[in-house]
Amino acid sequence: MLKELVEKMAKALVDNPDKVEVVEVEGEKTTVIELRVAPEDLGKVIGRQGRTARAMRTILSAAATKSNKRAVLEILE
Repeated sequence: MLKELVEKMAKALVDNPDKVEVVEVEGEKTTVIELRVAPEDLGKVIGRQGRTARAMRTILSAAATKSNKRAVLEILE
């Protein structure tokens, strides 16, 4: 569920939605979501002063809280 959420948000933001890769690494209580986009789209995902990335993390955290887990979003180059 969390992986699909991040993927949908990222694809809506970037110019190359086919290059969006999302990997979900599940732990016992924490889930790490790794997001990879095309290099030219990295700025769009991060946003000015990291605002877009922070908003994505907030939404992800709220969705994870619903299932009593903790989620961390990592944006990889």
